[in-house]
Amino acid sequence: MTVFQIGPYQIDSKVILAPMAGVTDRPFRQLCRRMGAGLVISEMVTSDTTLWHSRKSKMRLDHKGEVGPISVQIAGGDPQMMADAARLNVINGAQIIDINMGCPAKKVCKKAAGSALLQNEKLVGDILEAVVSAVEVPVTLKIRTGWSPEQRNARRIADIAQNAGIAALAIHGRTRACRFEGNAEYDTIADVVAHSRIPVFCNGDIDSADKADQVLRHTGAQAVMIGRAAQGRPWIFRQIDHYLRTGQHLPEPSLIEIRDILLSHLTELANFYGPVMGPRIARKHLGWYLKTLADTGDFRANFNQLATPQDQHASVRQYFEPLIEREEKAA
Repeated sequence: MTVFQIGPYQIDSKVILAPMAGVTDRPFRQLCRRMGAGLVISEMVTSDTTLWHSRKSKMRLDHKGEVGPISVQIAGGDPQMMADAARLNVINGAQIIDINMGCPAKKVCKKAAGSALLQNEKLVGDILEAVVSAVEVPVTLKIRTGWSPEQRNARRIADIAQNAGIAALAIHGRTRACRFEGNAEYDTIADVVAHSRIPVFCNGDIDSADKADQVLRHTGAQAVMIGRAAQGRPWIFRQIDHYLRTGQHLPEPSLIEIRDILLSHLTELANFYGPVMGPRIARKHLGWYLKTLADTGDFRANFNQLATPQDQHASVRQYFEPLIEREEKAA
């Protein structure tokens, strides 16, 4: 069942994984697809192609074995550099180019990129037109509602995007000045949806099936985009997708399933990053998984000292064993 369309690509779920630097690497994207995300978007890649030879950039540009459509997010403030980066990403396998005008990070904004671009609507138009003209694949855009609560211009940016040929628009319900503080507001997104001809996705503070349903009803958006709520809870995609389709809640995963998802994730991280970097990167993911569990004790501190995938796997199995026993006795 097609829920919405981006160019030639038919998306069959109203739940999308948001791009997050340092989080949405290939192992996590693939996991979230398996868990029910209809579309996943890569970590932000700089438009400065002279930096693509670093190990980090090479990992971000690796899409081997991914299920399409492959959406790659690029960031920068120069129209020609953004166009060149888009072309090279398409050559590298990108099937959708996503433009970042939503990142609030200082190191991005001080380079006049990310959400800093929302202050310069002419430059926004120049970048969008340059990228759309440079590639044959669909181009999407991620923004915030504006630079500050006094400068909310999401509707004007949406008009510029549509006129430039942008295929879909994702909006985080905060301004750049708000960063991730306070509550996301959805009235601005509803206003954009009411005046848009392209799919609009709602992002910000959506952490449950009920919240996703409420936000979709309020805004009229075509889909919700999940970011931080998916960290350590990749099953949130299937929970939201199932509820939106049926009106029924799925139960929380059993501890056995959580253990197996985590072990699979650790394996994929080691396979992708290698036996040295993989276990290091696994530590932050484990911390997110543990937020859904109780009685962590010294487990995380001990886990963070482990240097091999084998030791990490053994530690996870040992940690879950008594928890699973208690859960089975209580059933």
